[in-house]
Amino acid sequence: MQTQTLTVDAHAPQAAVLTAAADVIQRGGLVAFPTETVYGLGADALNPVAVAGIFAAKGRPASDPLIVHLADLDQLELVVAELPPSLAQLHDLVPGPLTLVLPRHARVPLSVSAGRDTVAVRVPAHAVAVGLIRAAATPIAAPSANRFGHTSPTTAAHVLADLAGRIDLVLDGGPTPVGIESTVLDLTSPTPRILRPGGVSLAQLQARLGAVEVAPRAATGAGAPDAGAAPTDTGAAAPGMLERHYAPEHELRLVCGAPDPARAWLAAQVVALTEQGVTVGVLLCAEDIARLQPLLSAHTALIEALGSEADLAQIAHNLYAALRRLDARAPQVILARDFGAEGLGLALRDRLTRAASGNVTWLGDGPA
Repeated sequence: MQTQTLTVDAHAPQAAVLTAAADVIQRGGLVAFPTETVYGLGADALNPVAVAGIFAAKGRPASDPLIVHLADLDQLELVVAELPPSLAQLHDLVPGPLTLVLPRHARVPLSVSAGRDTVAVRVPAHAVAVGLIRAAATPIAAPSANRFGHTSPTTAAHVLADLAGRIDLVLDGGPTPVGIESTVLDLTSPTPRILRPGGVSLAQLQARLGAVEVAPRAATGAGAPDAGAAPTDTGAAAPGMLERHYAPEHELRLVCGAPDPARAWLAAQVVALTEQGVTVGVLLCAEDIARLQPLLSAHTALIEALGSEADLAQIAHNLYAALRRLDARAPQVILARDFGAEGLGLALRDRLTRAASGNVTWLGDGPA
C-alpha cells in the first residue's frame, strides 16, 4: 500500500482535502489526522471491517479499546445507549482533551470497546478532526497513529515513520498543540473515575463533579490490575492502560520524586553509566539542564530539552517529540524524571512511567 500525504490548514481546513479524506473513511480505509492531543488513526467507527484495519495497521491487541470521535455532543445518540445526568456538568470541557466512558449503543461494534458494554467517546477541539468527522458523516474510531506501544505521534512525520505503507492517507496539519492524550473519565461507575490522566486535570473535574476517583493505575502508571478486580473475558476499560506504552526503542529509566533528590539521582546515574561505557541520553526540563549542565557535558550525555518546569503545558506539548528525537540519537539508556502529581504532572507521570515499562525509582513517599 502507498500512503498518501495531504497538507491541510489546521485552523481552516480546505474542503477538498476533507472531502478526499472523508471518501477514504467512507470506503472503509484508514486516515491519520491531527487532533489537539496527538495524531489519530481513524476509521468508520460503525464499520467492523474498517475498525479491524486499525488493529492490523498498528499491531494493536483486540483487548485495547478505541476512542470514538464525534463532531459534537449531538452525535452521542449515535454511539451511546444512555446519557448520565453528570454529563451536563462537563459541557464547558467539550470539545477538548476529555474522553468519557459511557454505556455503548448496540450499533457500535464490540471490537471498538474490546468486548465491553461501554464505549469511550470524545469531541476533539481541532478543526481538521471535526471537519473530517462531519465530511465523513460517521463517528470515527481513532487511537494514536503509531505502532502499538510506541511513542505517540505529534507530527505527520512521526506518523509516517511508524505507519507508512500500512495506511491510506495522512493529513498533515502540523504539530498538535496539547501533545499528550486525553483524560479518560468513566461516568458509568458510582463515582466518576479517571482511568487515564490527560489534558483535563483532576482539579478541573472535581470543580464540576465534586467527588472524582483516580484509578490506582492512573495514579502511578503501574500496569497491574486494580486490587480486588474480578477476572474478565473483556479487554481494558480504556486505552493506554498497559504497563508498557508510549515507549521508545531504547531503555528508559524514570525517577519520581522532589526536584532536588531527583536531580541527584540523575547525576549519579549519568556518572555511573558513562563510567561503564554506556551512552546516556537525558530528557530534562530547562531547570534541570541549568543545574546539571557541567556534569552532563563532562560525561558527554545526549540532552533533549522539554521546556520550563514552571510550564507543564509546554513540557506536555514537547514530551513525545523530544522523546522521539532522543531515541533517534540511539542512546543505550535514556534517563528522565517526573514532574509531580498536580495538574498535568499526573498525566506526565503516567506517560513517562509507562514509557519506562515500569522501570521506575520512587524517592520519598512514592510506591515501593
